[in-house]
Amino acid sequence: MATQAIVRKIALALPGVREGKTGFAFGVVHKNGKEKGFAWVWQERIDPKKPRVPNPRVLAVRVRDETEKAMLIAGDPTKFFTEPHYNGFPAVLVRLPEVTAAELRDLLANAWRCQAPRELLEDPPATRRRPKTRR
Repeated sequence: MATQAIVRKIALALPGVREGKTGFAFGVVHKNGKEKGFAWVWQERIDPKKPRVPNPRVLAVRVRDETEKAMLIAGDPTKFFTEPHYNGFPAVLVRLPEVTAAELRDLLANAWRCQAPRELLEDPPATRRRPKTRR
């Protein structure tokens, strides 16, 4: 069973990630200083005449595209779902009590990859191999 504390620990361990100043959300910072969000608490519409309210048991997570979203939902609708607000948007809603920490780690890492700038996605300079040169 995953919790917001586990989400926070996993998300903040990823390179370039900041937690949002308002609400429970995580984004990766780009060169221009702007953040691109990859995970946030679901704002649930309980009463149609009132504002949405955060549901701490559900996390919205970016995915690569609508196909990946549909595959996750079809694969296990007890863990993953969507709502009309997210139609056409590449994010899936995750029921935290239904996923393991390992599943959450994979989901957040993939979501981070969807939003991370190219320089963070590349191998760190220390691990790159130098091209062989002829002498």
